[in-house]
Order: sequence, then structure tokens, then C-alpha cells
Amino acid sequence: MSALLDSFATAFQSLDLRDAAGLRDTRRAALDDALRDGIPHARVEAWKYTPLRALERRAFAAPSQAVATFDVALLTEIPAPRIVFVNGRFDASHSDVSSLPTGVTLQPLSQVLIEGEPRDASFLARRFDRSDEIFARINAALADDGIVLRADAGARSSQPVHLVFVGAPAGTDQAWHLRHLIELRDDASLVVVEHHLASGAHTHLANQLTHVHLGANATLRHARVQDDATGATLMARTDAVLAKDANYRRIDLELGAGLSRHELNAALHGSNARLHANGVLLASGKRHLDTRLGIDHVGRDTSCELTWRGMAAGRSKAAFHGGILIREGADGTNAQLSNKNLLLSEGAEIDTQPVLEIHADEVQAAHGATVGQLDPTALFYLRSRGLSSDQARALLTAAFCRETLSVFEPGDPLRRALEARLDAALERLGAA
Repeated sequence: MSALLDSFATAFQSLDLRDAAGLRDTRRAALDDALRDGIPHARVEAWKYTPLRALERRAFAAPSQAVATFDVALLTEIPAPRIVFVNGRFDASHSDVSSLPTGVTLQPLSQVLIEGEPRDASFLARRFDRSDEIFARINAALADDGIVLRADAGARSSQPVHLVFVGAPAGTDQAWHLRHLIELRDDASLVVVEHHLASGAHTHLANQLTHVHLGANATLRHARVQDDATGATLMARTDAVLAKDANYRRIDLELGAGLSRHELNAALHGSNARLHANGVLLASGKRHLDTRLGIDHVGRDTSCELTWRGMAAGRSKAAFHGGILIREGADGTNAQLSNKNLLLSEGAEIDTQPVLEIHADEVQAAHGATVGQLDPTALFYLRSRGLSSDQARALLTAAFCRETLSVFEPGDPLRRALEARLDAALERLGAA
């Protein structure tokens, strides 16, 4: 057994399995599946561009039950309502959910497991059958906290709800496994912002799995900002299910971490369900960023619009897989994918893989992917107007990435905040 899996098995032995959902056997089965099939190797298609050999040689301890200290200045521009986790532990002292709108509840999963009804945590019982779903299986076995965010039918709010996950230095490398549920019932509307941040240098592993359930005519605007420490490892997965007329708009900014992988899976079950998901991958140094999309069109007249931009500098690597499946009977589907990438150095690498599978008639579908360098003609034009080489490159790269922010309306305060975060990351990339 690898050192990584051995450390997870050890953590399982000390896991407090007291919960109201009756998940003891489910957790044991998930761990057994993971230990039996092992860590996927590079010949497994889903992990072809993200080898795990170095990671599987590492061992991680479970996080301390006490909440780690961190620089609270990280929260200065993150207002309430917010819920905060530090090294995988709920931090009640810096969380504030008192201003949640009527009809919206936000709780740590640990509280739901102790106080809630079994059905409140039923999402934890999901099984993951594929051997390449290694971190989902480990999450199913070991997740002991996370967030449960619910909006009742008809509840509506434009005030963002902030989910904050902080990595902080500790005496040893730690791994935490968080499970989340975001559920909007019929006609509900909500704005959610995820922050994955670092309070100092660390080399921990965060393994997070999020379930998004949107009822009929529900609308979710969702931003995820990943700006963790250079030595951090993040394994994240989002599984979304959309009912009739649901509208899911999200953006993912992958700006930090040493190794980061995010899988975004969306099943558009209801007719006229809509997904607009954009993202940016900024890789520098020796970092590795991997994003995989799996969009499943099931209902009629569904649509997805996917715009992703990638940049790689230094000796970094970025990988993107954009998979779209249009099932039989999903007539009227409109699916559009655009993935453009810039190589900013000779030592950088970008791999892109658009996949479009169609089993229905009367659909509109297109995908495109490119990997190139900054346009020398555009650079020359800007230089001729008095800009320095660095200024010209900064202007072009900013324009290249900001296109993804169109998922939110111009003038939206959230869009302005994301633009500021993106600009700061681009400045770091230029200085690297």
C-alpha cells in the first residue's frame, strides 16, 4: 500500500463514526474500494495529465481538533454572512451567519450529523463506483465536516454567502476531507462565493466534494476562487444536478496551490436547464493545475456555455478536459465550449482535450481549443503606442482572461471583486 493510502487508513481508524445518518458501513465500503483499487497511474485516462506518483509517497496526519490560528486579515474583504474553516475545522469564532436572508440556512456538516435528521445528511451515502474516483471515495470514507447550505422554495437573495477555507501552517503535513451540499429548492435564487486561501506557507492536502442541487426554476450564481499556498495540494470535485428551467452560472479562478485538480460535473436533467460555467487557470513556477468538465445533457432544450482560459509560465503545467455528452432524447440542446491557452515560457506545458459526444438530433454543438503565444503584432502595436514590453504583455493577458468574467453582469460588485483578485494574480504571474 502507498504511504498516502496508508495514512488515510490510519485516519479512518481514529474517525469518530457517531452520526445520525447510519453511514458506518457506507464509509467502510468506500475505504475498502479505495484501498483495493489503489492510486490511479498515469495510464488511466482520467489521470493522464496529472500523475500522482509523488503525492502517493507522502503521508498526511489528520488535522487537530483545535482550530488553528491564522491571519484574520484574510477576512477583511469577506463580509458576513460567512462560514469559516481552518485546516478543515469549523471556526465558529470567525463565522457569522446572523445576516442570512429569510428561508436560507447554513450549518457546518458536523452539527448536522449530531443534531439533524438522518435525511439531512443523506447525500453522504452516495457511492462512487469507478476506480479512478479515488479522492471521491476517500472523501466518502473520511469526510467529517463541511457545509450544508439550503434555500427554501421561493427564497431569493442577491447578497453573497461566503464559504471560506483557509490553509495554515502546522507542525506536520495534514489532510482534511470536507463534504458540502448546496441545495436550492424550486424558484429559489442565491449567490455563493467560495474562497480557498492560505495564511502562510504550508504543504497540506485538502480534499473537497460539493453537491449542488437546483430545483425547478432555481438560480445559482457561484464563484470559486482558489488561491492557496504554493506547496498546497487541492483535490476538489463539484457534482451539480439541474431540474427544469434551473439556471446555474459559475466561474472558477484557479490562481494558486502547487497541485490543484478540480472536476466539475453537471447533469442537466430538466428541460430548459441552463449552465454557464467559465474559468481561468493561471500556472507559474512548477505548479500543476488540472480542470476536468463533464457536462451531461439529459433533458430537452438544455444549454451549456463554457469559456475557459489558461496561461502557463516558468516550468508549470496546465491541463484541461472539456467533456460534453448529449444523450438520446436531449433534442434542442445547445452546447458551446471554448478553451484558449497561452504559453508564456518555453518550459511551460498546456494540454487541452475537448470531447463532444452526441446521441440526439436537432442539436447545436461546437467546441474549440487552442494553445499559442501572445500575438507579436499586438505586442508591437502596443509598444508603438509608448507601452513598455511588460506593460503590453500585462494588458494583453488581462484582456485574455477577463473575458471569462462575462458570466456575471457588468457593474455587479461580485464581478468587480473577482476582477481585482484576477488582476492581482496576473501581476504575480508577470513578476514570476
